Amino acid sequence: MPTLFCFGLGYSAQHYVREFGARFDRVVGTVRTPDKAATLRDVEALVFDGATASIEVTAAVGKADALLVSIAPDAHGDPALKFFADVIGGSNIGAIVYLSTIGVYGDHQGRWVDEETPPKPINARSTERLATEAAWQALGRRSGKAVAILRLSGIYGPGQSALNQLVNGTAKRIVKPGQVFNRIHVADIAQAIDAAFAKRADGVFNISDDAATSAPEVIAYAAELLGVEPPPEIAYDVAEKTMTPMAKSFYGEVKRVRNAKLKSELGVTLRYPTYREGLKAIHAKSV
Repeated sequence: MPTLFCFGLGYSAQHYVREFGARFDRVVGTVRTPDKAATLRDVEALVFDGATASIEVTAAVGKADALLVSIAPDAHGDPALKFFADVIGGSNIGAIVYLSTIGVYGDHQGRWVDEETPPKPINARSTERLATEAAWQALGRRSGKAVAILRLSGIYGPGQSALNQLVNGTAKRIVKPGQVFNRIHVADIAQAIDAAFAKRADGVFNISDDAATSAPEVIAYAAELLGVEPPPEIAYDVAEKTMTPMAKSFYGEVKRVRNAKLKSELGVTLRYPTYREGLKAIHAKSV
């Protein structure tokens, strides 16, 4: 009777559970607060705030057969590893999927990157991610467990897309010549997670769409779908003055991400190979 345990029931993990959770007899996961736990219905939600480990969480991890990890590390490392590495290592868990980020590659000035490209993170957040990837891989080697590192491009999907930004008035068309981003629809992330579990995949996989595209182009297409005028273009030099540090870090990196390994080794056929198919599908379900 397989059990899935999820460290961090965020946007991507919840989507995976909704779509593929029926493959498991039991699905358990963590959230940071009791209030959040009370809102979830498709999963047994337990509280783990990253600072203390309850008996209930420890017991559930020890009974798991598959592990999905989507909580972010901090300067002190991954809280899940800090509290549960020994439990995980001694458990019957056969497959671990860790959700990371293409940010670990750093800036490549618009050149292509693949899984063989040496990571060169340029901000603390991505440096922490890379260190955590290595820590999970080391645990896998020590305990004989498959560890799939899924490096995600910019995540979008229902409730979290350029369409929503336009509707709520937060969309901005920031123009920085040469700046492009890869994206990935949350449904294709779910497909990748499912394939990694099914194949007990081990190694690093880029989870990305087929089209690195500028942000203004995506906003303009979303506006076309909604039948509204897109917001005016803003030069990056102007927009930068009011950007958050996180936003600046995104615009400080330019790369194009290859996803051949996702297709050839995990066998995933993207439902939404570009932002156009993805936004069309989101828009079709919202009207």
